[in-house]
Amino acid sequence: MKERKRSQEIFKALQTVIPGGVNSPVRSFKDLLETPVVAREGRGALLIDADGNEWIDYVQSWGALIHGHAHPRIVRKAEEQLKRGSTFGMTTEIEEKLARKIIERVPSVEKIRFVSSGTEATMSALRLARGFTKRDLIVKFSGNYHGHADMLLVRAGSGLLGMNATSSSEGVPSETVSNTVCLPFNDLNALKLLFRQRGQEIAAVIIEPVAGNMGVVPATEAFMTSLREETSKAGALLIFDEVMTGFRLGLRGAQSIYDTIPDITCFAKIIGGGFPAAAFGGRREIMDILAPLGAVYQAGTLSGNPVAMASGLEAILMTEEKGFYEDLERKARILADPVARFIEEEGIDASMQRVGSMVTLFFGRRSVGSMEEALQTDQSLFKRFFLHMLERGILIPPSPFEAWFISAAHEESHLIATKEAIMEFVSSLKNLKAALA
Repeated sequence: MKERKRSQEIFKALQTVIPGGVNSPVRSFKDLLETPVVAREGRGALLIDADGNEWIDYVQSWGALIHGHAHPRIVRKAEEQLKRGSTFGMTTEIEEKLARKIIERVPSVEKIRFVSSGTEATMSALRLARGFTKRDLIVKFSGNYHGHADMLLVRAGSGLLGMNATSSSEGVPSETVSNTVCLPFNDLNALKLLFRQRGQEIAAVIIEPVAGNMGVVPATEAFMTSLREETSKAGALLIFDEVMTGFRLGLRGAQSIYDTIPDITCFAKIIGGGFPAAAFGGRREIMDILAPLGAVYQAGTLSGNPVAMASGLEAILMTEEKGFYEDLERKARILADPVARFIEEEGIDASMQRVGSMVTLFFGRRSVGSMEEALQTDQSLFKRFFLHMLERGILIPPSPFEAWFISAAHEESHLIATKEAIMEFVSSLKNLKAALA
């Protein structure tokens, strides 16, 4: 393992002033490392830690950095705005420009409201849905993570899967989640049964079309089609949580790969260009019941922050350059396809799952289509794999239930080195299987 003395010193100091030494639980690298990676800077596809060690980075700020770390064009836009002021608590012209660009790209969005985090976006979208439908019941799916609002901490994904797979968190009163129903992901029968029994009570269904917080697990086409049919028939709203997939999977995010059209879409990560920004948007008649026009209240001092808006707009404009998504797809295939073929040909008990530039390697199952199946994977083997990759200078998310992200900054040499490191580990599993036979 690389020398990490300075990281250890920093983390020890952090633990005296911040619970667990981190401001988001998965950053603790719990059960993987005594001292987590302590970042100092990033350059393109590389993350440099406090000791100066370089890592090929597939976390990329959990998917926010589709262009890699510190891209000069985004840095320039942020600097230009900082010189004019970092925040005003007032409306600015740049908000209209980013809003219009998102509306142009995503036809299901006619109006949009900016906030500062994905949690705010999903929480506000659900409040809006309840206000619009005059109903209380919310439906979500096991393993889909929509932020840490109380009403959504029911069988959630992300770092919570390593804590408690049912209640998800202490401190959430039972009455707070009494109007939240959680169904198995990709389970058509459970979905149809609920709508048959309680359809007229349901305000909204919220879903990650491609779940990235229990590993990369896409919804099936049939499931998405049924979601739209059932919600429309019952007068409930369909909300896409595209915090992770928005503008990553194509020009329209997950709406580039599914025909299903939601009523409301939540965005974050990429739309801030590396700064805190998020949004929720949808049909005009729904959005217009938000204050100050309507009676559904939502507010935020830093909402529409001009530095984040300028950086996010530049990040989105850069994805419109010719061949951008095609090149991202090509890069993802360089890494994932040879591994997937080897696993299939050799009959190894693993699964390389990919949608666009989102990738996860599961151990212990040949496929994963739900949280229940994700929890059946070999998590102890993941620990060995994580350390194997780290020792070779490759940083993947410190959880078996998180997507890896390939950015435009990843070079072919990075991807080939990563593929070879994966193949080395997977081949060792094949050899072990042969030795035990």
